[in-house]
Amino acid sequence: MIPNLKVIFLFLWLLQCGGGNVDVQQKPPIQVALLNEEISIPCKVIFPYMPKYTKFSISYYWINSLDQKTSIYTRVENVAIPSGEENKTAALSYDHRIMPLQNISSTGTYYCNVKWNDIQKTGKGVFVLIRDTGYINTSYSWEILITLTVLLAVLSITATALLLWKRKVFCPRRNQPNILRQKVDTQLPSASPPTLPPPVYDSLDVQQVDVYSSLENSTSNPSHRKNPPGKTPKKQETLEESSDTLYENI
Repeated sequence: MIPNLKVIFLFLWLLQCGGGNVDVQQKPPIQVALLNEEISIPCKVIFPYMPKYTKFSISYYWINSLDQKTSIYTRVENVAIPSGEENKTAALSYDHRIMPLQNISSTGTYYCNVKWNDIQKTGKGVFVLIRDTGYINTSYSWEILITLTVLLAVLSITATALLLWKRKVFCPRRNQPNILRQKVDTQLPSASPPTLPPPVYDSLDVQQVDVYSSLENSTSNPSHRKNPPGKTPKKQETLEESSDTLYENI
């Protein structure tokens, strides 16, 4: 039983050394390139420093958007084991540079495949995007300014229209009493103002004229100056009455 267990452990150890430490990595997963520009396909090979794994072949190919496979390049590597590095894990980079691309149809996923005698490993691939022009820094300041100006103009016109509409709707209710007053004034007939009695001064002036005329008559007629005592003419009586009336009015 003990020899059988040794054989099993030895087999497991060989499997771990043989295939467990072999790998192919491709980083970064995405690249962007321009026309007439070189690109590099990353390919890092991880393997142990053992005679069985120091000799391998690397193949580069790419698959386009139509899922068509195109071979690019194949190379064979035979790595010398450094002294004191036996059975240790190595990680070597074997990047491949592609000549300047002439067409954007070169966009696709580029792979790196490594093959040993009995083991084959393929990386996850690198997606390469080919563009005809680079990044163009377009300035949208004028477009933004014009857009804001138009928006502000539209908002101001709308606000003015709303204010005018509200004024037409609400102002007639406030001015309704004035309108009713104007209607009443226009409907009522124009009445003549009532006649006022003549003022007191008008009658006083008339009486003064009578007094002055009586005085003039008395001065012009000398016969009235010398009257016999005890007899008063009628004009003098009229004058006295007018004077009394004048004083009463005053």
